[in-house]
Amino acid sequence: MDRPISAGQLKEKSHFQDNDGSVVPVKTPCHNCSKLKIFLGALAFSFFAKGFSGSYMKSMSSQIERRFEISSSIVGIIDGSFEIGNLMVMVLVSYLGPRVHRPKIIAVGCLVMSLGAFLSVMPQFLMGRYNYERITVSVDNSTTSVSACSSASSEGHPVTDAMETPSTMENVECEKTTNSYLWLFVLMGNLLRGIGEAPIMPLGVSYLDDFSKEENSAFYIGLVRSSGMFGPTLGFLLGSFCASLWVDIGVVDTDAISINPKDTRWVGAWWLGLLICGSVNFIASLPFWFLPYSVPKEGENQTQKISNLSVQGDHCKIDSPAQPQLKFSEAVKDFLPALRKLFGNSIFLVYIFLTILQYNALVGIITYETKFMEQQFNVSVARAIFLIGVILLPITILGMFLGGFLIKKFKLHITEMAKFACITFVAAYLLNLLYFTCSCEVLQVAGLTTPYSGIEHLSSTKNIYMASCNADCSCNLDQWDPVCGDDGITYMTACFAGCKSSTGTGKNMVFHNCSCVEGQGHGLGNSSAVLGQCQRESCTKAFPYFLALQTACAFILALGGTPTYMIMFRSVSPDLKSFAVGIETLGGRVLGGLPAPIYFGALIDETCLKWGTKSCGGSGSCRVYDTKEFRNVYLGLIAGLRAGCCVLYIVLSVLIMKRFKPEGKEVTDIKNTERSTSKELDTANKKDILPGARTLEESEETRM
Repeated sequence: MDRPISAGQLKEKSHFQDNDGSVVPVKTPCHNCSKLKIFLGALAFSFFAKGFSGSYMKSMSSQIERRFEISSSIVGIIDGSFEIGNLMVMVLVSYLGPRVHRPKIIAVGCLVMSLGAFLSVMPQFLMGRYNYERITVSVDNSTTSVSACSSASSEGHPVTDAMETPSTMENVECEKTTNSYLWLFVLMGNLLRGIGEAPIMPLGVSYLDDFSKEENSAFYIGLVRSSGMFGPTLGFLLGSFCASLWVDIGVVDTDAISINPKDTRWVGAWWLGLLICGSVNFIASLPFWFLPYSVPKEGENQTQKISNLSVQGDHCKIDSPAQPQLKFSEAVKDFLPALRKLFGNSIFLVYIFLTILQYNALVGIITYETKFMEQQFNVSVARAIFLIGVILLPITILGMFLGGFLIKKFKLHITEMAKFACITFVAAYLLNLLYFTCSCEVLQVAGLTTPYSGIEHLSSTKNIYMASCNADCSCNLDQWDPVCGDDGITYMTACFAGCKSSTGTGKNMVFHNCSCVEGQGHGLGNSSAVLGQCQRESCTKAFPYFLALQTACAFILALGGTPTYMIMFRSVSPDLKSFAVGIETLGGRVLGGLPAPIYFGALIDETCLKWGTKSCGGSGSCRVYDTKEFRNVYLGLIAGLRAGCCVLYIVLSVLIMKRFKPEGKEVTDIKNTERSTSKELDTANKKDILPGARTLEESEETRM
């Protein structure tokens, strides 16, 4: 029979006699320590995997918008689906905590994330090849020249409004019923990614904290977070690489493509990175399946283990603690009282409102920053993603660590932390206002944002893009295949430029005898045009200043992020800290992470000047924005949200200084609070640094 081992018996069994009668100590391998180290490595890789896939998905928002010909607001809904999935299970898994088999739940989460990534790729193999919008030209039988401008009655004339018959609209390329809603696969995949990501942080960090030494816990969690921070950086770098590849790479001849990555019709290989992300998430799930429900606490002495030891014959074994039975009634009994206690705390309540505004601004930036850079500064999406990954994310990480170091170095009191956080945020906000000075002129598009050179416009409302120089060309008003004329003006197509002939093929095609282009020294009608939009030199020159300003803002904001987060830990009672973190995350995501991409996208859509056209009719993605209006809407939204944050920071500082006076009697014991500074800072490292910084890791671009 199994019988318990006493302390004396255990001591006796720590030695045995060899054949020659000598006493040899028993070698007890540290299996439990090795299992904890395996869990540590697996959790670090899972943090990397979720940050890697989250940031990659954020970087591909523009590519997804163009591939499915959808508006920015729909892209916002797709992005928000991650938050919906996360919230569906976040509160449940955070509250249940040690009542479940944490390693296996994390394994399931990683597997669900992998499934979501693979599901998002499906439309690429169901939609067929991507056919970007381009003009059709007629061939001159006598020469190799092609003409963009021909009369409607000419043979071989390109398809125009007059020639778009019902039979044309019902061609085989028009697959409205199947292709129009395939973006729902991406939405559902993102939803699954949100569900799978939810248990990784709360269950993983709590498992480490439960079974590691108190002095090792902070080091382990810091190691996990540091590993996770590489994920967003590499995710953006992968996004930059995939955005520079053609969407149908390996299937079509890329040399025959007449557009480049700076073109608004360009679609990168968005699906390729998702296959890599899905594989990484799948690999991350594997180690967790083989880890136990619990392991003895690291460094536990033998006396503490006696109750878990039993003997059978001459063999000694350690019994792992049994998984507790979960009783729902007991779990929810204290929920409402705890909630009332939290929201009765005025400091915590103001902090929650601050978190919500921070989430709104942060998620809007992460989702649409690459689009803003592309439209405002004439930078390709691939380059914008690359710069975010190699400059902005590392400087943000540096700021977060330096903020935590300053708290520990100078042992800042909660009132000092509040002042420091308030000053850094206000300084960053004032610096943020300088963004408006990095102005850039609107792209000059003939008939859209600027008049034709010396040509009278036609008065017809239908032909608002037409002029007398191209009235006989019968141009398709819905097409967008821009050319840049010698006069520095962009024309929607070579047809609108009135071009009669061309030389070269593919990207090297040059149009000649353009009746609407007034070239220097050539006169009207004798100029040429090349494929693509005209470059805006002033925009390109202003971009380095914008990037430097953005880097400075990101660093200052991150510097004050750790003190801001510590305020929450210092202002609530110890037994409510974990619950406070859950409420903060829930409020920020429901009222910030979910709606922000949608209303940011809807307002950005209002600045669109020219929409693309789907093969089946209807609006596609935007081709040209009013860059001035785009800048005012995008930066204005961010500035407005952060102005509210400045007010709340000031209110928060005043409340803290009133409650936590060194000579006064406090609700919270300040001495105990100060003694727990290091421990709480370590706890903060387990959580998000900024209100909303968990979105940063998933996505992992941040700043401003």
